[in-house]
Order: sequence, then C-alpha cells, then structure tokens
Amino acid sequence: MKGNGISRRKALEGGACALVGAAGLLTAASARAENGPAGAVEDIVRRWYKAWVEKDEAGFEGMMAENFTFSSAAGDDHISRSTFKTQCWDTQAKLIARSDLERVMTNGNEAFVKYLCQTTNGKSFRNVEYLRISDGKLEALECYFGGAGYPSAASKGM
Repeated sequence: MKGNGISRRKALEGGACALVGAAGLLTAASARAENGPAGAVEDIVRRWYKAWVEKDEAGFEGMMAENFTFSSAAGDDHISRSTFKTQCWDTQAKLIARSDLERVMTNGNEAFVKYLCQTTNGKSFRNVEYLRISDGKLEALECYFGGAGYPSAASKGM
C-alpha cells in the first residue's frame, strides 16, 4: 500500500489551524451582525421585554406597529394590537417582576426568544416567542407557553 505522503500529526495540525481560522471568521461575522440589522432587531427585542418589567406602557405601545398581531396556543389567533393590550398588558404586566432572556436568536427581521419570567408573587414560567419586526416596530408576536395556563396561571398562584 502506498502512503499519501502526509503524517497524521501534520493532518491534525492543519485541521486545528483551519478551526482557529474559521472561529476567527465567525467572530468577525458576529461582530458585524451585532452592529448591523441583527443588532438592531435584538435591541428592539430587548427593549420590548424591558418595557414589560418596567411597566413602561408608553414604551410598550410605541414599539408595536399599527398592524401588530399576537398569536398563542391559548386561542389567540392574530388578535389585534388593542385586544392584545386589553387581554395581555392590562392583566399581566403588573405581575411581572423580572424577565431573564435566556436565548435571543435573530435572523433578518425575525427573532426567537426563550425567557424565564419571575412574577411578583414568587412564581415563574418560561416561554418561547417568535417576533417579527418591520420598520423598527413589532409587527407580529407568537407565544409558545412553557406550561399549561401560563402566564395567567402564575397570576392565580398556580
């Protein structure tokens, strides 16, 4: 059998160098993305959750597009901005003590967020939400609740 003329050591060294180089490229790409559209989308997302924690109703209202819709597995199918405010903000915002954003993943004008929310009565729940941004405002939000009946159940001490 004829060898290929390269030792395993040289092959491994070459692979390690390639990985280091690729990691450098990913870091540079990530830094550029944070300063570009993805960074802007993430900033909007973070401000959205901050408005809930700080009970900033003006900020909350100002971040939603006029055609904003909300959907969830709780029977909310593309409800309007005003219905969302009445059913969600008016009943739930006062109960939120803290939201820890565990994952924020953006792609273009979209984001997926996984967060752990602590309520004012010591309960917690975890949700995943899909958000779509248009012209710097929240256009759509889809909530995937982490437990049966949340967040409303947490407000009732369940």
